[in-house]
Order: sequence, then structure tokens, then C-alpha cells
Amino acid sequence: MIELIGGFPGYVIAVRCSGHVGRSDYERVLIPAVESALKEHEKVRLLYCIAPEFEGIDPGAILEDMKVGFSHRSRWERIAVVTDVEWIRLAIRAFAFLIPGSVRFFGIAQESEARTWIVEP
Repeated sequence: MIELIGGFPGYVIAVRCSGHVGRSDYERVLIPAVESALKEHEKVRLLYCIAPEFEGIDPGAILEDMKVGFSHRSRWERIAVVTDVEWIRLAIRAFAFLIPGSVRFFGIAQESEARTWIVEP
């Protein structure tokens, strides 16, 4: 499941993933949030928190993630990934060179630091 995290400026899309993440989670939650933010802002930032109770992600969701990321490639300013799941860190690092903005990783215990970094100038 993907849920939006409130309390951020409009240029920050903040989400928390937990349980099992499927393609429909991207279609119902993340993609509309990205599209909405991009209508209002030239550059956007993403806070992507992966909860300890994260169980996995469907291949269709991975495809949607890549499509969203690459279709707006030049408009990502910063991405903060909060997770203790090592394979997710490795997978994102493998494609980070394709993202023009900054990508930083934070452990679950560092979520408040990630929240600060994603909004600071």
C-alpha cells in the first residue's frame, strides 16, 4: 500500500509504502500526486518512506515507478529514500545516475533528517 504523507509544501510529494505495493497503488495514489505537483511546480521533490512492515512490490508497480520517474526525468530536484531494506537501496542506486536531481538515502531512524533535507533550500 502507498499512502500520502501530509504537511509538506506543494513541491514535495511524500509517500509511505507498507505491506504489499501493487501497480494499482501507483495508479491511485502516487501518479495523481506527481501529476498534481507538476502542474503547479517546475521542479518537484519526493520523500519515499518504506515502512518496516513493507513486504514487497509487484513487477507492475516497478514498471509504473520507472515510467513516472523517466517520463518527468528533468523535473525531479531531490529524492529522499527512507528505508532499512537493503535491496531497495541497491536497486535505486543502480538507476540513480539517470536521475538529474540529488538522491539521498536515510535509515528509518533518520526519517526526521530526511524530512528536513527534502524541504530545505
